[in-house]
Parts: sequence; structure tokens; C-alpha cells
Amino acid sequence: MPDKKPIKKHQPKGLEIIYEDLDIIVVNKASGLLTVSTDREKEKTAFFLLNDYVRKGNAKSRNRVFIVHRLDRDTSGILVFAKNEKAKNYLQDNWSDFSKIYHAVVLGKLKEKEGIIETYLTENSAFRVYSTNDTVKGKLAKTGFKVLKESENFSLLEITLFTGRKHQIRVHFSEKGHPVAGDKIYGISDKGTNKIALHSASLTISHPFSKEKMTFETETPDYFKTFFRK
Repeated sequence: MPDKKPIKKHQPKGLEIIYEDLDIIVVNKASGLLTVSTDREKEKTAFFLLNDYVRKGNAKSRNRVFIVHRLDRDTSGILVFAKNEKAKNYLQDNWSDFSKIYHAVVLGKLKEKEGIIETYLTENSAFRVYSTNDTVKGKLAKTGFKVLKESENFSLLEITLFTGRKHQIRVHFSEKGHPVAGDKIYGISDKGTNKIALHSASLTISHPFSKEKMTFETETPDYFKTFFRK
């Protein structure tokens, strides 16, 4: 089902192609790479690089990719793009039914080793996300977690994302008193890393054409291990 190995010179930098067929392209995005463009950055994005990749350097090519979901710039891991509008619509319409697993290193030890955090999230004028009691103003955000490993100062978590709100994982654990390591916005930026320790590790979808269940997995980045060295 997957296409042949892509030609090396067209391989997008900062992205490892995990799977590709006529309908979807699944990549492992490096930390530091935007999913889509901003006012300041147009070309160093997963979207731009993958459009260039499917066009094989031919700017006039009608081939293109379609955005299905996003990862924050500093979050690494699995990112899915559609290669046609029908596939995009199917994936977005069914996105809430798919399984999304993240790995994160947070500060400190959690009292509860497994559980669900559920709040309503909203955003202020400075684009900072926070929980609110106002269920009209906020959108429901639900995050499942399980502690996989602990050290004196850090915990490695497996996180199940039941909803996909902006900065959801980062806000939920920051408000719980255990911000994600390296989070400059919601945590303490100099605690052990200059990268945010958040990774999209596993994604299970149904294929937009065949409806086959497909699971994609990636290795957690090596720098996660540095938090647990004695």
C-alpha cells in the first residue's frame, strides 16, 4: 500500500516520513518545527516542506497536502496530512474517535499515579490558555494520564488526549502543579532542558479510503532519558 521510498533530494528536513499512500502522509515532526506558517515564518513549516515534497520541486505541480491537525512548534512526534480534500474531511470529521497517546516529562512526583483531568479551557488577550469555571466561555478539555517512571524531580507520563484543545496538556499539568519540563510559557524553562519534553508517541486512525484501522508509533526522543539518569 505505501508508495516507494521517496527520492532523497526531495526528503523534507525536520520530518521523517513514517507512512505514505495516495490519501495520507504520516510524519514524525522534529521539535522546533512549526506545523503551519505564521506571520513571521512561511517556509520552515511541516506544511510548506510536505507541499514541496509531494510536488517534487515542481512549483507548478497540482499535488498538495491538506492540514488535518496540528502540533505545537516545540512538540515532536506524529503528524498526519491528507493528500486530497476527501481524505482531509473524513479524518477531521472522525478525529475525536481516534486514539492519541503522548509522552511527557513533568516536574515533581504526582500523588495520583493515574487519572483524568477535566476542565474548561479558554484563552486571554495575550493568547495564554487557562481553565475557567465558565462553561459558555470555555471549551471542555479532557486529559488522561498514567505515570510510567519517576525520579526525585521528574515523572514520565503516558497521556491520552480525549480532546484536542490548544496547549491542553501543558495547561492541565501546569495547573496541577507539575508543568511539562522545558515549558517556557506555562512552566519553568530552565528545569533540565531547553526543549519542551512533550512528544506525540502514538496515533490510531481509520484509513479514509479503506477504513482499515492503522496505528503509527514513534520512539520517544533520547533527551527524555536524561531526566532519569542517576
